[in-house]
Amino acid sequence: MTDWWQQPYKGGPMVDTPPLPRQLYPPDANRYGKKPSTDGPDVVAYKRTVSRAGRWPWQPMDDSFSSAFSHGKSGNVGETGVAGVQRQQHLDATGWIGKNTYNTLRSIRCPDGPHEGEMAMDAYSVELLYEAWDLFGGHEPDNQAGTLRDKALKTASGQVGYSESPAGSNMTKYGAWYGANGQPWCAMFTTWCYETSGDSPSFMKGSRYAYVPYIVGDAYAGRYGLAVTDDPIAGDLVCYDWGFDGEYDHVGLFDSWQTGGKFWAVEGNTSTESDSNGGSVMRRTRDRAAQATVFVHVKEP
Repeated sequence: MTDWWQQPYKGGPMVDTPPLPRQLYPPDANRYGKKPSTDGPDVVAYKRTVSRAGRWPWQPMDDSFSSAFSHGKSGNVGETGVAGVQRQQHLDATGWIGKNTYNTLRSIRCPDGPHEGEMAMDAYSVELLYEAWDLFGGHEPDNQAGTLRDKALKTASGQVGYSESPAGSNMTKYGAWYGANGQPWCAMFTTWCYETSGDSPSFMKGSRYAYVPYIVGDAYAGRYGLAVTDDPIAGDLVCYDWGFDGEYDHVGLFDSWQTGGKFWAVEGNTSTESDSNGGSVMRRTRDRAAQATVFVHVKEP
């Protein structure tokens, strides 16, 4: 017989909550350029939920998002924290809490004990999340200030409205800078955004990423500081395979989630008439299910 922790949680309709109050990062996330999260009532809500999900001891819950709670404090199932839930649900086990993990915690049921079958997120946790929403309103101020991802996204956003000239030529300042002018330029645009904003370990002028499949391949292999993720951070990359044929056609910079799997991205060489060769820099709304979509986390220097 398979134990409960060896298969995905049983689920149910998402518990009704406010939007994600903020993304949460433990103290050791500073090595990735993230500012550790301050204390808050949302942390208590997650500790209660993860405990009811069998992955954290039931005890008086403080409001500190510790590395132990994020990543687990031992290999025992009942002490594996947020990352334990993420692994069980086949999410990227960062221990960080973003929209995907938030929705997972809203969806899973208690697997064992006196509350078996109940939703893991209880009514008091929901109250705490509303309190946190009132405090944070969706983000922790300046949580990403100073990271290269943040700078690259700001650089990309500042290019919105730029178009190749003449139309249909693929002639741009990004291609000229990269050394491959006249070629499809969405990947060269992302390289330009990073390399003109700082010194990323992932990108190199004139090399590596003028072709989107190379980005995806290196991310799956963990090369050059790239990694596939289910929980993208603003400034990470998002790659699209429009035809679900295994060959990725286009790339942009992830900005933020909307609702129902939709998100904002800033992309080069796109338009509403041609997603992959439209000739302009635009801020696009995308649906992750409308095509094969891979989010790529970009390591900080």
